[in-house]
Amino acid sequence: MKDIKTKSGAGRQRGFEVVSAYAEKGIELPARKTGSSAGYDIQSAEDVILAPHRVTLVPTGLKAYMQPDEYLGLHVRSGFSIKNQVSCINSQGIIDADYYDNPDNEGHIMLPLVNHGENEVRIVKGMRVAQGIFYRYLVADGDTAGCGAGRNGGFGSTGDR
Repeated sequence: MKDIKTKSGAGRQRGFEVVSAYAEKGIELPARKTGSSAGYDIQSAEDVILAPHRVTLVPTGLKAYMQPDEYLGLHVRSGFSIKNQVSCINSQGIIDADYYDNPDNEGHIMLPLVNHGENEVRIVKGMRVAQGIFYRYLVADGDTAGCGAGRNGGFGSTGDR
């Protein structure tokens, strides 16, 4: 497996960084809370209100780097989800390896949360609302992805078809 190369040339496997727009806003890098925790707890970068029956993008101030055959799965923390009737609109958010440092939004991870309840849900900056888990995936024989142009943007940049 070839390591990710940073702009300085040092090899890295996977991790998180703060996007430049949030560099001076006290963003904490995600951390696992126990030795057996699968997920890295992700905090909200701002105060946000989740309106009932609406999807809201919650900024994290983070981007993630990983190997080309990996993705970061985003999951709403179970306690937050159950107490507030909140889920990720697409069940699990998927951050592809080439989303990192894309020209559209620097790879800023936004959490697409939906409030299924009847009342507003208030998220305060620093609240742990999701967890990220790094996954490795397999590809099919004859797969030609990666042979053409690279990713050019943020959300939805791989197209609707």
